[in-house]
Amino acid sequence: MIHFDQVTKQYKEDASAIKDITFSVEPGEFISIVGHSGAGKTTLIKMLLAEERPTDGAVFFESANIHTLHKRAINDFRRRVGVVFQDFRLLPYKTVYENIAFAMEAAGKPDEDIQADVPYVLEMVDLLDKSESFPHELSGGEKQRVAIARAIVNQPDIIVADEPTGNLDPLNTYDIVQILKKINDIGTTIILTTHNKGIIDSLEKRVITMEKGKIVRDDKKGRYVL
Repeated sequence: MIHFDQVTKQYKEDASAIKDITFSVEPGEFISIVGHSGAGKTTLIKMLLAEERPTDGAVFFESANIHTLHKRAINDFRRRVGVVFQDFRLLPYKTVYENIAFAMEAAGKPDEDIQADVPYVLEMVDLLDKSESFPHELSGGEKQRVAIARAIVNQPDIIVADEPTGNLDPLNTYDIVQILKKINDIGTTIILTTHNKGIIDSLEKRVITMEKGKIVRDDKKGRYVL
């Protein structure tokens, strides 16, 4: 599904953010990417989202090199990837319902699909009763659940969750991880970056460990080892 083929990203002549990265992600996998700050996790995610171009190597989605796609094809690819950020990135003057509906409107979905799918994903993240609330009326955990609902409402093939629990307490962290597991159980591929050892050790899923821009471990059922 996704394949990084000897990918290097060099910002300075004497330093690479990531160096000679090769790995594949199969459909339906749940992969955690771990490493200290500066290990290269963020650059790797930017490569996957086609926000940065590699200096060397290539990133493939299915059989296509995503960095050689034309603009329209890039937009189509990005619709197949839902992204969840640490800082939520909700629209402050739109309700919970409107924040999720906006993602569908941007993808050109008809009104009947929006009316059917928004309540469905809100129920999936246990926020149906908050549909008319505004972001400032929500807790941090609720905001992140809205962000997840927005990321999945267009039924992407992949969810990229970039430090989604970084601003949350342990109880909300647990809830977010359970939601991600539920999404993975229905067949969506999950790529998670996190510093949270407890999350990694509880998942018992594949763990890729990065250090100084390189992959130093790739364990099928890994634990947080740094």
